[in-house]
Amino acid sequence: MTITAAADGSALGNPGPAGWSWYVDDNAWAAGGWKHATNNIGELTAVLELFRSTAHLDEDLLILCDSQYVINSVTKWMPGWKRKGWRKGDGKPVMNLELIQELDAAIAGRRYRFEWVKGHAGHPLNEAADERARAAAEAYQRGRPVPSGPGFPGAGTAVTDAAAPAAPASTVAAPPAAASAPPKTQLSLFDDEPAAEPLRAVTVQLSADEHARLSRSARAQGISVDEALRRLI
Repeated sequence: MTITAAADGSALGNPGPAGWSWYVDDNAWAAGGWKHATNNIGELTAVLELFRSTAHLDEDLLILCDSQYVINSVTKWMPGWKRKGWRKGDGKPVMNLELIQELDAAIAGRRYRFEWVKGHAGHPLNEAADERARAAAEAYQRGRPVPSGPGFPGAGTAVTDAAAPAAPASTVAAPPAAASAPPKTQLSLFDDEPAAEPLRAVTVQLSADEHARLSRSARAQGISVDEALRRLI
């Protein structure tokens, strides 16, 4: 059996509020994003999260993608980058290196192929992924809850050692605070001590270890990292 899924990213302003999404059908999709990122980060993360969400399956994966940058990065350029110590042909460092390296780890041993589709041309799966990625970006822009989706059935049964993608610091945006609201508070995700007062808006800076732990917890629950972060807060 082949799983066919679309993966897409969106950035309002590029860089700006950004989102990612992969979509199989209405019962299997996921989305997330950041307050500030680029479209390429969204595109790469969508594909990375698709691989992670299907890691528990022994199925072929067909990825519909409208980003030639992502397709070429994975299928053409990555082997050369690795041989050159993750540098491009001109000697400059590879852009979005952490995400590229996470993708390199995620695709190991997987059976997959990419198919380029033209964006905004009416392809139903691509349009569904684009719609959800943009909705995530708009949610961050407006300070609203991010629609994260149901994820993939059974996801989280396989635990990998891959670290979280090196996107901007994870931030969960709540509805805009009133003028008299207290300032934002920095929290450690894994402290047991509750906040001294209710929070209107929370910004969480994650270390690499914390982000990896959060990712593992999210996969175990079959939810997105953003949803796991909101539940912790």
